Amino acid sequence: MTQKTQGREPRAPGLFERKWGTNIFDWANNIFMFVLAIAILYPLYFVLVASFTDPTVVSTGKLLLYPETLYLGGYRRVFAYTPIWRGYSNTILYTTVGTSISLLVTIPGAYTLSRKDLPFRRQLMFLFTFTMFFSGGLIPMFLLLNTLSLYNTIWAVTLPGAVSVYNLIVCRTFFSTTLPDELLEAARIEGCDDFGFFFRIALPLSSTIVTVMILFYATSIWNSFMNALMFLGDAAKMPLQVVLRNLILINEATMLSSEGVAMVERIKIAEQLKFGIIVVAALPLLMVYPFLQRYITKGVMIGAIKG
Repeated sequence: MTQKTQGREPRAPGLFERKWGTNIFDWANNIFMFVLAIAILYPLYFVLVASFTDPTVVSTGKLLLYPETLYLGGYRRVFAYTPIWRGYSNTILYTTVGTSISLLVTIPGAYTLSRKDLPFRRQLMFLFTFTMFFSGGLIPMFLLLNTLSLYNTIWAVTLPGAVSVYNLIVCRTFFSTTLPDELLEAARIEGCDDFGFFFRIALPLSSTIVTVMILFYATSIWNSFMNALMFLGDAAKMPLQVVLRNLILINEATMLSSEGVAMVERIKIAEQLKFGIIVVAALPLLMVYPFLQRYITKGVMIGAIKG
């Protein structure tokens, strides 16, 4: 009896045990994700609430759930600053032009690198990847733009970052995993050449990756700060990020020259100004993001697939 018992295989868990284990995992997973979401979302919510709250309340470090004492001095200072509207228009222009140029370069380049019959395909991909780790630096870039007479022009902001190697790899992976070789062979049998296949078949089937690239490039250019600061010399051409940075510096300089009650008010405006500027700069992207979130998820997954 003992020998038969020892020779038996381990009993598989029953349906109730499997269901109980699954429920425990689901509950633990939901609790963890809820805590993680709160940890991510509350700082964003705090910045929004703090931009409407008296800085005296914010400086106490208490948990803010709503604007306890309404204060709009920071927003009044932001919207009274005339260059901010010019900065908005410049940023919209740079984002539109820069994103268009990036798409015109990245999408065809990624499709070309995804073709297995491309000569020296691996060598070309190595050259692109090499630039992710080593670059010429800021000074050579400045000298190059100055030599090409691109300094203080819109091209100084849009051309240096026209191609993101990461985005190029994501696009190449999409094309290599989505467009089978049999589709190209069938198109060739029907008399379609390479350009016809790209424009008539590949692009219509790639709306997802095109949308992802628009979002990635537009976000990058919208938040661009250093290129504009280094390669633009005219204050009227500065984008929103630089204008907001200048506003903070001007307000701090004015604060130091104030006295008494005026200085206290300047300090409060300076503290709230930081939160208000974050909201003003990020609001357009936050309004667009929910509508394109599913495309971002697809883009991340595409980049995770080996291709």
